[in-house]
Amino acid sequence: MDPLGARSQFVDIQTLPTWQQQLGEDGEEIVRDESDSLPSQQAFPSPFPFRPDINRKIILFTGDLALLNCTAIVNTSNESLNDKNLVSDSIHQLAGPELRDELLKLKGCRTGEAKLTKGFNLAARFIIHTVGPKYKAKYRTAAESSLYSCYRNIMQLAAEQSMASVGFCVVSTTKRGYPLEDATHIAFRTVRRFLENHGNSIETVVFAVSDTEESVYKKLLPLYYPRSEEEEEACLPLIPADIGNSEGEPVVPERQIRIAEKPGSLEDDAEEETLELDLGQVGNHAFARMEGDVDKQRKQILQGQMSEAAMQKQHQRNYNRWLCRARAEDLSDIAALKALYQTGVDMCGRTVMVVVGRNIPVTLIDLEKALLYFIHVMDHITVKEYVMVYFHTLTGEHNHLDSDFLKNLYDIVDAKFKRNLKAFYFVHPTFRSKVSTWFFTTFSVSGMKDKVRYLDNLHQLFTCIKPEQIDIPPFVLEYDARVSKTISKGLVYCVFVCICAFIEMTPINQ
Repeated sequence: MDPLGARSQFVDIQTLPTWQQQLGEDGEEIVRDESDSLPSQQAFPSPFPFRPDINRKIILFTGDLALLNCTAIVNTSNESLNDKNLVSDSIHQLAGPELRDELLKLKGCRTGEAKLTKGFNLAARFIIHTVGPKYKAKYRTAAESSLYSCYRNIMQLAAEQSMASVGFCVVSTTKRGYPLEDATHIAFRTVRRFLENHGNSIETVVFAVSDTEESVYKKLLPLYYPRSEEEEEACLPLIPADIGNSEGEPVVPERQIRIAEKPGSLEDDAEEETLELDLGQVGNHAFARMEGDVDKQRKQILQGQMSEAAMQKQHQRNYNRWLCRARAEDLSDIAALKALYQTGVDMCGRTVMVVVGRNIPVTLIDLEKALLYFIHVMDHITVKEYVMVYFHTLTGEHNHLDSDFLKNLYDIVDAKFKRNLKAFYFVHPTFRSKVSTWFFTTFSVSGMKDKVRYLDNLHQLFTCIKPEQIDIPPFVLEYDARVSKTISKGLVYCVFVCICAFIEMTPINQ
């Protein structure tokens, strides 16, 4: 902590100018080619048009990334997460030794992946670790795809965790050999496409660079984030031909699926005979036999004839299908609700997950997508012990999930969800919600009843979880303070009435 009166070393991103605000600050001048006629420009519109709403989310910062107070900052490392580079060294130095211990638990990270840890002593609450590709000219396509995955997975993780701001370093370090300018093109277009398609919940993206990297970033930023229609028009000829697909992902024509016209039609009898031979092998190979007779398995389940081990295997297979769907589908609209998020740990060191009932508009959302989002977020949390905090504060009828949905969720999730859930804290319950929960945990699901704890105020919650370890929505804090004040006044009034009654009943000695 900084000494009293000393200036903090950390940088508040709210004080930094946005990319839109930097227009003309450095004296740069938009160079326009007067030979280009207006009709020709209109015939070829820019793939990255002028979007002031997106530009206001972008910040170019020259300095130490580890000093930013973003929700999360990005650490570029190697597959063992122990790389020595300027960005990593600064982050480790400020975060403290706890970060190194936490990284050991992750057991490495593959190229293109993104993994999350706490920020510890940083101003940032989280650190997103990623591994950029090693660049070789003959494997350029693979390197581009991997670098795209780095930026895409970081943005996806930020959206899923409802992060307001993300601070990027230059992901591919010098020792990995990726040309800075090529890497910057992929970074800018990937972030731009994500903000266009899925970035409503993300308020700020900071690109933190060194003095040597700044010139390249300043040169290429206008291509993907033009700050005026004039700048958009001037930069259009400079945009490279390869800008990826609608998500910014590199497109490899050789790998695109080709669908032949009328694939079912056969040209001659020889092909028909070959087809009959191939169809005769369907279901006879070893892989097809592994599944067994699915209809027979379902019948045995209904008749109670299936063994417990077989039922568990069937349940695990079903859960894995849901998990694959959850990982493949875009769930950023559900993440934007901020109804489910990870916070700190409780007194026993267990991860705390928060559910905000008021942020669940049951009648307006796709409940199947909500279920997929729950599975996607919780899958890696539930591998170890955890607790859940549910804020029932100020919820209405339109926020209440029906028992059928909850029962379906309980039946779908993996056994680790139920086994490792150690407590469910129900904050600000009403009489009706207590009755509904009792019926649901008694008659619909087993093993949950003893884990539910009803907490009437935040003071009771803080006996289980320290205040600094949980992010509580402002409206919950306001409601709790108001109710506590009302109860205090009521208690004072009751005490006063009792004292007055006691005085009246006490005989006065003459």
